[in-house]
Amino acid sequence: MELRSSPRVLNDATEMLLADGTRVAVIGGGPAGSMFSYFLLGMAELVGVDIALTIFEPRFFTHSGPAGCNHCGGIISESLVQLLATEGINLPEHVVQRGIDSYMLHMDVGDVRIETPLQEKRIAAVYRGHGPRESVPIDFIGFDKYLQELAEEAGATIVNDLVTGLDWLFGKPRLSFSSADPATFDLVVVASGINSRILGLVSDENARYRRPDSMKTFICEYHLGRDRIAEHLGTSMHVFLLDLPRLEFAAMIPKGDFVTLCLLGHDIDSTLVESFLSSPEVKACFPDGFAPDNVCHCFPRINVKGARQPFADRLIFIGDSGVSRLYKDGIGAAYRTSKAAAGAIAFHGFSEQALRKHYWPACRAINLDNALGKFIFGFSHLIQKTRFSRRGVLRMTAREQASQRSERLMSSVLWDLFTGSAPYRDVLMRTMKPAFVGGLISNLVVGNLAGLRNNGSTEGKANEV
Repeated sequence: MELRSSPRVLNDATEMLLADGTRVAVIGGGPAGSMFSYFLLGMAELVGVDIALTIFEPRFFTHSGPAGCNHCGGIISESLVQLLATEGINLPEHVVQRGIDSYMLHMDVGDVRIETPLQEKRIAAVYRGHGPRESVPIDFIGFDKYLQELAEEAGATIVNDLVTGLDWLFGKPRLSFSSADPATFDLVVVASGINSRILGLVSDENARYRRPDSMKTFICEYHLGRDRIAEHLGTSMHVFLLDLPRLEFAAMIPKGDFVTLCLLGHDIDSTLVESFLSSPEVKACFPDGFAPDNVCHCFPRINVKGARQPFADRLIFIGDSGVSRLYKDGIGAAYRTSKAAAGAIAFHGFSEQALRKHYWPACRAINLDNALGKFIFGFSHLIQKTRFSRRGVLRMTAREQASQRSERLMSSVLWDLFTGSAPYRDVLMRTMKPAFVGGLISNLVVGNLAGLRNNGSTEGKANEV
């Protein structure tokens, strides 16, 4: 790929408003690109404007394996499912692979099941594509394909082609493709995700845009079968807080006949993956006491720090290409940024000035919340690294889960930490409540005294602490 440049001319802000015949190119047909298209086309209809919107996506989400994979764990909080429903986006049963009603937290000092808070925050496990490699074709639709079909029904044109370059012709963005002639558009929306090479091209052209900082993850799929999954994993998502160097977070997600394993950390490599799979807490979750060979795996990157200035005249970045939630709820961030972008463009235009005033506030709010999220994950890191903390957290959570009357302070914090279903600001404020602090201190003291008195006999089962 190469970036071709041509002289840019000054754009008149009055020319950067939606009008009949406005040509919009969306690079990327994942959740951000499809939801943006769905929202913009609906809003354009409201204001009586007929636009031409094309989504360019090289992958085929009807294919299983890498050809249709979007490199994601595929977790959607129930709050987001309900939020999408208010937008007319109702996820049918053949899109949701499994409903997750609880988390099973595994640590070296024991494990505890965390039920859905107040039965309100159930989460959904989906495939982003059409299932992993070697999956048997069955009657389901991947999440990305479902959203893409909604965008198409709203009026979007889907083109399965790869965007290989971006330059400017008489002040308008021009895209190059792997198998088609270059084309000029009035507006280009970059929704290609953090792993796309197109971000490097745009960074070179527009010095004010800097691509997001990223972190490597590991995702793989194990074929265990529905019956064995039901017996050994149930309807819980299994989360591991293990004291392993470079590991930040790990989870196993049951989906149909498969289990998705997600690892998040610094410089994740095969050595760290093997170390994780060799942990007794992990091996105990597999039917035969060890992890079988995976059917497919990848090392995608995730957005951990938002892009600098994700907008310019006739150019905007949404989803992982721009700003996303720290570590969790990337699909939720795609929803928020895509809707904010669509609203700004439909009602105020796509000049840099308009986007700064009407789109950037949504991005800034996510960035500010992520800054608070760093403190929350510092708390999680403390749990991982100190056995003293793990005993206290285990005891406090187990006692909350065993009681029907007590306020589940630690349980709700851990739930929202794992799901990303609440703003990090809300989670942080809950950890500062006197009842939370007092309860944690009490359980740290009692849990560790019990552990020392019994030489660890209290460890291993949550209901014994």
